[in-house]
Amino acid sequence: MLQLLIPAVASLLDKVLPDPKAKAEAKLRLVELAQEGSFKELEAAMTVITAEAKSEHWIVAAWRPITMLVFTAIIFNNYLLYPYLVLFWDIAPLLELPQGLWTLLQIGLGGYVAGRSAEKAVASYKGKG
Repeated sequence: MLQLLIPAVASLLDKVLPDPKAKAEAKLRLVELAQEGSFKELEAAMTVITAEAKSEHWIVAAWRPITMLVFTAIIFNNYLLYPYLVLFWDIAPLLELPQGLWTLLQIGLGGYVAGRSAEKAVASYKGKG
């Protein structure tokens, strides 16, 4: 599975890094990390995420997307809706999102994106074989 991750992450780097030099350095570092075995934690996390997504129990399969939707609703409220509501309503609700939840959001979103990328890479690989 590790070999399947490298093209997916490299493709993501192509989209995220516009500078060719930075892109080449990032890809080189990616290969170095793969050779060092630093992807073991990421690979284990993706295995868990994939297993949860394929679960027959809806709550096991849906808890990450539900959590991300709740975070999205809070962010939508605080940064898009609240600034307009406060113009017309003195007691507009502002939902607090502590730093720990921001960290959880970053980890959750990162794991979800990596898991989905790996899942698509595996499906693509199997389709070619």
